Amino acid sequence: MTITDTHTHLYSEAFDEDRNEMMQRAINSGVRRFFVPAIDSTYTERMFQLEKDYPNEVFLMSGLHPTHVKENYKEELAHVEALLLERKYYAVGEIGIDLYWDKTFLKQQQEAFQYQIQLAKKYKLPIVIHCRDAFDEVFEVLEKEKSESLFGIFHCFTGTKEQAEKAIGYNMKLGIGGVVTFKNGKIDKFLNEIPLEHIVLETDSPYLAPTPYRGKRNESSYVMNVLEKVSEIYQLPETEIASVTTENSKAVFGV
Repeated sequence: MTITDTHTHLYSEAFDEDRNEMMQRAINSGVRRFFVPAIDSTYTERMFQLEKDYPNEVFLMSGLHPTHVKENYKEELAHVEALLLERKYYAVGEIGIDLYWDKTFLKQQQEAFQYQIQLAKKYKLPIVIHCRDAFDEVFEVLEKEKSESLFGIFHCFTGTKEQAEKAIGYNMKLGIGGVVTFKNGKIDKFLNEIPLEHIVLETDSPYLAPTPYRGKRNESSYVMNVLEKVSEIYQLPETEIASVTTENSKAVFGV
């Protein structure tokens, strides 16, 4: 059984004390593919080191995270494009809009999101979307940019069934993580009405740990708890969920 974690920040400082052990736990659990989103330029070297240490398991993205869109966002976007010119990446991500923490840079977040979608189209790559308290704003940008060449993953999907269908309409898979295991997570109520071909699994480590680890540091091996819950929701064997969601991830990332 090969499991794919489509969204995990393995280079995070949260893993500095035990990264190798954490990776080994995940690999021993059956997680063989780790897709790693960017945050900003300060993490680039850490990402390269991670890829060097796990060349067969780790696949990198390039992008500017919406919560890191600040006064210097144009320099950061130039860095994203410089990286895309330099070497192979598997997605532009994570990108999007986050209005949970701060609305100060909304205009710049919208501009950065749209610009990075255009980069993804230019380099024929998928996008990986971060959306928090910003469904309307994200959909507004997607509507402007919609085309056959726009595709990717709506990471950490926490919306309604209607929002799920709208995201799928823009060629997005839904990234399902720890929230699906929460008592008040809500998406478990309608997820089985969404065809499995539109779903990928993720952890968002070290954030959003699934039950029973909620509130603790998340890690990629905990994707097993997500897999177990999704298997229960769809009433399908875990092996089938793992197989279909991994195939879905290959359709997005091309690997």
